[in-house]
Amino acid sequence: MSGQVEPTMPSRGYRERNSTADRALDILNMFTDDVPVISAAQVAEHLGVARSSGYRYLQSLVTKRYLEEAPGGRFRLGMRVLELARLARRAHRLADVALPVLADLATNVHETALLTRRVGGVVTCLDRAESDVHRVRISYERGSTLPVNAGASAQVLLAWSDAEEARAILAGTPLERFTPATITDIDQLMKRFETIRHDGYALTRSELDHDVLGIAAPIRDGGEKVIAAISVAAVASRVSAQLEREIIDAVRAAAARITETMTIVDG
Repeated sequence: MSGQVEPTMPSRGYRERNSTADRALDILNMFTDDVPVISAAQVAEHLGVARSSGYRYLQSLVTKRYLEEAPGGRFRLGMRVLELARLARRAHRLADVALPVLADLATNVHETALLTRRVGGVVTCLDRAESDVHRVRISYERGSTLPVNAGASAQVLLAWSDAEEARAILAGTPLERFTPATITDIDQLMKRFETIRHDGYALTRSELDHDVLGIAAPIRDGGEKVIAAISVAAVASRVSAQLEREIIDAVRAAAARITETMTIVDG
């Protein structure tokens, strides 16, 4: 029935994990097409807590703009959720635009192609395309996250950030060492970023995975902000100097193709 939440038994999990974040997410998950507003009493019953506790969780979400007060003393989704929905649509739009380019790149260079995006000090693999000719075992899988210091994809995503911002992100992020070639020194990474900006692409060897060559280029939006990266991962020992140059050109062309489309989409 509209406006009603099915009663649930208090979960043992709350006694075991007692996480404010878990409870906040469970409150947000109470909203459905049939339940656009909720009350403190419903929240308390759903979480198995006192009504005063349920109201306190709701007020915390209101303060963060995830919820807002609705008529009748109830609560509805707030503007922050709408902002996140807009960002999510943008991310999916990027994936939709990039997917055919990613597939073409993998086919043309006969290597694995990746689409990645950075959030803070973490890089996420949004998608990857495999070649029918060559396969390579790498750390990046769809949906996987890795720190921002290791590999061409990660470095190209941070290289065009403001220098102070980039240094702060590196200082606040655990910089993992995956191989002996992984760079974990912040000053060395900042110098690497200068080279990447000068060249227009990033190239790494065995910094994330042993004997893997990574070549990445930035994808920009209509405002010239770097929003993602497209890259190729190949077994370094089988890539000649001439082939390396061809892959660099192909990656940069793919990035430019996606950027052009995103610029048009952004108006």
